[in-house]
This record gives sequence, structure tokens and C-alpha cells, in this order.
Amino acid sequence: MALTDTFVKNVRATASPAGEKHTDGRGLYLHVKAAGKYWRMNYRYQGKQKTLALGVYPDVSLAKARQRRDKAREQLADGIDPSTAKREEKQAKADAAAHTFEAVARDWLNKTAGKRAEVTQQKVTSWLERDVIPYIGKFPISTVGSRDVLDKVIRKVEARAAFDTAHRVKQLCGQIFRYAVVTGLADRDVTADLSEALAAKTTTHYAAITDPRKAGALLRAMYTYTGHPYTVAALKLSPMVFVRPGELRAAEWAEVDLEAGEWRIPGRKMKMDNDHIVPLATQAVAILRELQPITGHGKYVFPSLKTGERPMSENTVNGALAAIGYGKDIHTGHGFRAMARTIMDEVLGERVDLIEHQLAHAVKDANGRAYNRTAHLPARREMMQRWANYLDKLRTGAEAVTLR
Repeated sequence: MALTDTFVKNVRATASPAGEKHTDGRGLYLHVKAAGKYWRMNYRYQGKQKTLALGVYPDVSLAKARQRRDKAREQLADGIDPSTAKREEKQAKADAAAHTFEAVARDWLNKTAGKRAEVTQQKVTSWLERDVIPYIGKFPISTVGSRDVLDKVIRKVEARAAFDTAHRVKQLCGQIFRYAVVTGLADRDVTADLSEALAAKTTTHYAAITDPRKAGALLRAMYTYTGHPYTVAALKLSPMVFVRPGELRAAEWAEVDLEAGEWRIPGRKMKMDNDHIVPLATQAVAILRELQPITGHGKYVFPSLKTGERPMSENTVNGALAAIGYGKDIHTGHGFRAMARTIMDEVLGERVDLIEHQLAHAVKDANGRAYNRTAHLPARREMMQRWANYLDKLRTGAEAVTLR
């Protein structure tokens, strides 16, 4: 006789330690013990008697237990052992839980770190931790679809008008999905469906002052800035070395030789992945010597104002410029590169190949071969000293030459 909901609800265990079994039909029965009520199913597979656990009442109702029994009988009809299928399904769920988007993303981030400059690694990590992981990180990567990436990630970035970042985040997610495909954790890169769904990127131009007279006014304003010593030093050094802002803020004391007047940046920190040497003019060395007693005990030349374990924020120099009246629409930390490139070429008449080399741009010799990091180092050292001297003249008003 088939069981009823009322019977299943009211039946109680007897004094027997083994409990009692109440049959429902087609192999399904309720095993009632002092510890609880258990749904079980007896079946035969390849001539062997076996038992399949179908759940515990009341979490699994009578109707649900019957559905699970029917599913098991269908598997038997297809030649599948229900116990094996259940074990494999449980393992698949455990694997999926272990292979969340966040777990796969961090695995990819670690294994590909050597292909990126350190500053890029920090930026990619920041995008992941701020814009992606909080929204889709906990889901198994095999279950994340294109609409999840679009609605839960991309649209949130676009909502703050960060359209360039939205495209970069989409590309980043695509790299992670392709890694998951290669490692067998996902079937495809779902971001391939989003190409037409994103808002158009904006063209980024870094504001820069390239007129010598205006540059002189900027330098005079910079030397009136009275912020934190780390920031003051970074601001004063920026025009002298004209490296990318990320390269400046990630500078380490181990890379700096004040006696030799050199800053050797390893390729892993550079955009082009090549080692780079920055000759330090005497003025730059003086700034660093003044800073060394303050930060020289730590790793970074310009540590974070909150913790010495990280470099200063990417917004620090721009924030200092804004504080003295030079907002991002007038001049930025990146703008010192354009300032140097323009004035050194058009006013000072420096060799273009030396300027480009010092900007860490790709420079090739007459045979099309890339120069190595020490190419023309003496000439570049002299150029950097002339540039620092010229900046002093602009700042003091001793010289201000109009562009040709």
C-alpha cells in the first residue's frame, strides 16, 4: 500500500535499534529510526542488490522522494547505475563550487603575472577586485553567462561613465574565460557575445603644458606646494625624469644608485617589458637624498601614505597638481612626458632618438634592431642634466624661450 503525507508526518520510531521500513512501491521506502526518517530505494544493477539514499524527511517530501525514485528508474532503464550517477553529480557540484570565477581569475592572475609590468599587474588586480569579483566572483565560472557579465559588471562600470574601463574590464574577463576554456573549466568565452553591447570608448588625451613660459609658471607653483614629503618629492621629480606615473610611484630604493646617479627600472615594471635606465641629474639626486632618511628604510621610494607595503596612489601626483591649480584638464602627471618631448626637441634641439629612448619608446638603429638599455647612455646622461638645468632656469625666470 502506498504511503500518504499524513502517515509519513505522524509515523514514529519504535524501540527497535534497526528502525522500521515502510514501503511506498517500486523500490521506494521510508526508513524510520530514532535519529530521523530516511528515504531509500532498493534496486538491482548488473545482478547486484543496491540501495540508493534519496534524502531525509521533512527536507525531502514524499512527492520529492517519488520524483527522485522515478529519475533513478529512468537511469536504470538507460543502463546507468543511479548511485554512480549521484556520486558523479555530487562531485561535479563540488568541482563547480571550487572553480568559482574568483578562484579561476586569481589563478590566471598569478600564472600570467610574469607577462605584465608590475604597474599593469596592480591595475589589473584592482579592476578585478573592484569591478568584477564582488558581482560574479562567487559563481562557478561554468555557470556565468554573457548577460551576467554585461548586467552585473559592465553596466555598473558604464554607469559611472568609465567607458574605457568598461572595455578593458570586458577584455580582462575574456582572458579569464579563455583560460578557463583551456583548463577545461568552461565551454567558451561568453564575452565574445558582448562586442556590440558596450558603449563606445572615449579617446584619452593627457593634458600637458608644453609652452616654456607656462611650464615655468607650473614649476614655480609646484615648488610652493607644502603637502606630504613623499608627495612633494614625487611632484618635484616628475618633470626631471618624465617616466610614466605608474613607473615613478612604483620606484624602489633597490633600483636607485645615488652614487652613480642612475635609476634602473626592471622590464617587468615597464610598458614595453624592457629594462630601462633613467640617468639622474644632480638636482634629482638631491631630491632623493633628502627623501632617503624618511623612506629609505622601506621598499618603495614613494610609499603609500597609509602603509609602506604598497606604493603611493596613482592619483597622488595629479591630486597635488590640482591642489596648486592645475587640474587634469590643464596638466597631469603623465603630461610631464609631453612637456619634455616637445620642449627638448623644439626648444633645446636635443636629438630626437635620445629623447625617444629616454621616454622608453621603441627606438631602432639603422639596421632595424632595437637599441639595448645602455645605448647612448653617456649622451642621455648629459641630455638629462641639461634638461634639469633648463627646468631650473624656467622656474627662476632666468630663461623662457618661445617655441619655434
